[in-house]
Amino acid sequence: MTSFIRLAIAVLALFWPVAAAARQDAPPAATPEAVSQPTTWSGSISLPGGIKLDFSVDLLTDKGTISIPMQGVRDLALDDVAVSETQLRFVLKPAGAPPMAYAHFDLKVEPDGTAAGTLKQAGQEFPVTARRLAEGEKPASMNRPQEPKAPFPYAIEDVEFQNAEAGVTLAGTLVVPQTQGPHPAAVLVTGSGPQDRDESLLGHRPFLVLADHLVRHGIAVLRYDDRGVGKSTGSFATATSDDFAGDALAAVRFLMTRPEIDAKKIGIVGHSEGGLIAPICASRSSDVAYIVLLAGTGVPGAEIIALQGKLIAIANGAPADQAEQGAAMSADIFRMIIDGTPDEQVAARVREIAEQQFNAAPAAQDLGEEERAATIDELVTQNMAQLTSPWFRRFLVMDPRENLRKVTCPVLAINGSLDLQVPPSQNLPEIEKAVKAGGNTDVTTRELPGLNHLFQRATTGSPTEYAQIEETFAPEALTLITEWITEKTR
Repeated sequence: MTSFIRLAIAVLALFWPVAAAARQDAPPAATPEAVSQPTTWSGSISLPGGIKLDFSVDLLTDKGTISIPMQGVRDLALDDVAVSETQLRFVLKPAGAPPMAYAHFDLKVEPDGTAAGTLKQAGQEFPVTARRLAEGEKPASMNRPQEPKAPFPYAIEDVEFQNAEAGVTLAGTLVVPQTQGPHPAAVLVTGSGPQDRDESLLGHRPFLVLADHLVRHGIAVLRYDDRGVGKSTGSFATATSDDFAGDALAAVRFLMTRPEIDAKKIGIVGHSEGGLIAPICASRSSDVAYIVLLAGTGVPGAEIIALQGKLIAIANGAPADQAEQGAAMSADIFRMIIDGTPDEQVAARVREIAEQQFNAAPAAQDLGEEERAATIDELVTQNMAQLTSPWFRRFLVMDPRENLRKVTCPVLAINGSLDLQVPPSQNLPEIEKAVKAGGNTDVTTRELPGLNHLFQRATTGSPTEYAQIEETFAPEALTLITEWITEKTR
């Protein structure tokens, strides 16, 4: 799911209560009344917290595909499909996922064209409802009212530029006002995890919305696919925040060659990890005229992740003591990695926590010893792969204040008051203190009431709300960013 400060790792907790998939009987053979024509069904899965995860399936008797817009899944092949006039059964097996993560759908079809049943995954059951669509009827799409629509009152160009030092070609989109230039410009830098140029997430495209707003107010914008993502080359998996900073500076240098851009008024706008990367760039190069930190970090990653996991767990309904215990276990693992503890010892501690939490899950009680052991082995393998990755090791120890103290250009740092992934009380004061400690007084920090990590107007701030909120980027945040950049580049 997300990707800003690697939520999958953050909620590590260190392991969420996960249970192996319940044993599934083989799907029944198609009945005599099996369907002979493809049918399309539109449905929703009821998840904890009142979340509805919408999906659609195209089915024949023994094959089909599924689309889940909120998760960016489109026409993914299904397995073990068995469809009749009275039943829909199919299994979604994500590539590379262990069997315990397979999603087993089982729905009973009613004469009126509706269906209801359950989704079983990782030992849990979730209610599912669906409706058969009429011929030619399309599944409902997610409503994202801020998505810009043609015709556009600005120039749009697909571009490529080089990070020659890294041997990487970055592909992106440059939008330029149609008014007379040269124009000030912003390079948009995404949050953590492999991101495309729009920072696409759960049906939202925050950078598309932000770029549209900025360019309509006279600011050219370059946004690009992360290395190894989309049309950009290179390896994302082996890169760290330092490498991504090199890519962002390559984007700045590229803009400096464009005649329609004012080479002295190019800044970097970074979201989440991008807000960590922007100060690295500004500390390395005087070509960066300003930086905007959108939910940027002000303390080392180990501190952020521990608090992040605790706050999200509580927002999702976990008792405070349980959330505190999870944060303590995460911090214990992080300390081991920071101290250079051998991977074998880290893995042993990870296994200890996995066994403790997994064996306490109710569904685990129905499994044999061999199945339990295999499931725990898989958990340990997956988590160790994340914990020992170059990016994570670097993120744990990187202190943003070291670079912030070297920044001499104007700085804007903003957070939503409901940001649980990069909590404002933990990070904004440290950002301001660090910038001023270096002798730079041109720093503005703002905590925006009621906004979450994506700068949506939210209720709790939990990541479970992101997809449910139709708004992509709160207008008050867009206005603040635009007015500040306009003032600093006037």
